[in-house]
Amino acid sequence: MSTTERPRILVVGGGYVGLYAARRILKKMRYGEATVTVVDPRSYMTYQPFLPEAAAGSISPRHVVVPLRRVLPKAEVLTGRVTTIDQDRKVATVAPLVGEAYELPFDYLIVTLGAVSRTFPIPGLAENGIGMKGVEEAIGLRNHVLEQLDKADSTTDEEIRRKALTFVFIGGGFAGAETIGEVEDMARDAAKYYPNVKREDMRFVLVDAADKILPEVGPKLGAYGKAHLESRGIEIHLSTSMDSCIDGHVVLKNGLEVDSNTIVWTAGVKPNPALARFGLPLGPRGHVDTLPTLQVNGTDYIWAAGDNAQVPDLVGRAAGNENAWCPPNAQHALRQAKVLGDNVISAMRGFGAAQTEYKHANKGAVAGLGLHKGVAMIVMGKMKIKLKGRLAWYMHRGYHGMAMPTWNRKIRVFADWTLGMFLKREVVSLRAMENPREEFYEAAKPAPQPKADSVPSEKAKAS
Repeated sequence: MSTTERPRILVVGGGYVGLYAARRILKKMRYGEATVTVVDPRSYMTYQPFLPEAAAGSISPRHVVVPLRRVLPKAEVLTGRVTTIDQDRKVATVAPLVGEAYELPFDYLIVTLGAVSRTFPIPGLAENGIGMKGVEEAIGLRNHVLEQLDKADSTTDEEIRRKALTFVFIGGGFAGAETIGEVEDMARDAAKYYPNVKREDMRFVLVDAADKILPEVGPKLGAYGKAHLESRGIEIHLSTSMDSCIDGHVVLKNGLEVDSNTIVWTAGVKPNPALARFGLPLGPRGHVDTLPTLQVNGTDYIWAAGDNAQVPDLVGRAAGNENAWCPPNAQHALRQAKVLGDNVISAMRGFGAAQTEYKHANKGAVAGLGLHKGVAMIVMGKMKIKLKGRLAWYMHRGYHGMAMPTWNRKIRVFADWTLGMFLKREVVSLRAMENPREEFYEAAKPAPQPKADSVPSEKAKAS
């Protein structure tokens, strides 16, 4: 970490908004005008809309992440966590991956911590659940599902086999519906290579507390998505939730009980709990309360945006909805980051009154439900265009492919898709990656020493 007399712009969180805001500031900043410091526990940003495809093997996991140091070469990138913020002294406490925590002074603060999985105190969830918020979880889910097929193909125990081939997904929003669609597609392809496993042997279950799935694309497309998934043999249980999953025994409120080795939790997100330690004004659900300019309410040097911010939706409010807030999605995150970056530059140059308000009309939503399958709602003025099937899937890939940060990653993602048109999907499980030293440890650990009373004495040897 360098020390400098220049003003420091501290970006807390290197996710989608943090990355794009830092890039915008660096692009507009004059040489030597300020120091931009980005702090995040990971040295890369994850493009979360591609996690279902990474879990299904359609995209290489390395291609859905963007290395911060490569994309932000003119910024300081610190791998660690901001644990507290002293607003009076304008000092943040940074806990690095290793070593003692230290204080980092700042002049301007950008809070983009994003969101974490929203969980509930359900017995067995912490021990058995698999999340879908990071690329590590997507890789783990893929390896885990393929390992279940390995188990089922190799055992003669019907109970073990049934539990291995039952897959339960909790949450029917974008993340849940897209993930179960992609994983079912992958499992269906993989079953062709297992002599003792057929798609009919597998059981996929999708559970949601709401009375519909995919609410983001509207009721008609949501109903189509539900019918489509059901036509592929996926059970969908709505208006219910999970009571427990101890040892993989899933119990739903509607009375259904199944045994499963695979329980994927995608039941929504919540703002990062670390926000509670920053002394910032928070909304009723824990989001940072911001003005339309993305400034934190009551401050003139702190901004927030993205999933951890409560940003007023000026378009919705102009239409009469006084409680409209911007939803946490990629289209808002990208545009908020640009406005935020420009506003920080204006404040730094003494034009604090020239803060631009964020205003963006919803352009629609797209969702992929597996290879060549999807739904899309495109908003053009007052007209809504609803698409389904292959055309919607092309819209999904086209939109997110272009929204992927940096041309380096765009090209790699499109290359993965192009190769997938001509080459068969990889169906190998690399479960050993999660414990790469296990085999070496077994080979290198010292042999157990015999007990003293079991060692024959010299006298006994002679006799």
